Amino acid sequence: MHRVLIGWDNMTNAKSEETLTVLLDSIGEKLKAAAADEDSTITFGEILEMVGRRAYGPILLIVGLLSVSPLTIIPGSTWAFALITLLVAGQLTFGMKHPWLPKKALDVGLPEQPVMDGLDKVRPWTRRIDKVIRPRWTFFAQAPWISVFALVCVAAALITFPLGFIPFAPILPGLAVILVGLGLTARDGVLLSAAGIVVLAASWFIVGRHLL
Repeated sequence: MHRVLIGWDNMTNAKSEETLTVLLDSIGEKLKAAAADEDSTITFGEILEMVGRRAYGPILLIVGLLSVSPLTIIPGSTWAFALITLLVAGQLTFGMKHPWLPKKALDVGLPEQPVMDGLDKVRPWTRRIDKVIRPRWTFFAQAPWISVFALVCVAAALITFPLGFIPFAPILPGLAVILVGLGLTARDGVLLSAAGIVVLAASWFIVGRHLL
C-alpha cells in the first residue's frame, strides 16, 4: 500500500508517516475519548493538532472533508469553512511559511456525532485513495506551482458562497479543496491537476445556471 506522508513538502513540517485512513481513525479515537469524558464536542484546533497545525496540506484536507461532511447541516457552516479555506489558501498563495488561524476559529467546537458520521461515510473512500495516492508530477507540489494551486483553493472558497444557497452544490468546491490538500500532502501532482478541473466544473455550473 502506498503511504501518505503527512506534511511531506517543504511547506508542511513533516510528522509521522501514516495513511489517510489511519489519520481519520486517530481523529475518531479522539472523539470517542471526548464522548467518554461526557464532552460531546471537539474543537477545530484539536483536530488540526492531530494532522499538523503548521502544515498547509493537511489543514486544507481536513477543512475540505469537513465542508462536505454532515456538519454542513448546521446553518452557516458551509460559509464558515469557506472562510477558513480562503484564509489558509490566501496565506499559502503569498508564501507564508506556516498558516495562521484566529483563536476564535481554533476554539470552535464541532459536535461529535456529525463528525463521526462524516468519518464513517468517507472511510471506504479513503481506503481506496490510500491504495493509489503516491508522488507523481511532483514539480506541481513545488514553487511556483504551489501558489497556483493555492489560488485554486481561493477560487473554490469564493465559488462556495453562491453555491451555498443550492443544496449539495458546495460539494464540488469542497472536493477541490480535498484534492489540493491531498496533493500537497503526498506531493501528488495528478490530484492537484484534478482539483483545477473540479473548480472549472463548479465555475461552469454557476455560469450555466445564470446563462440558461
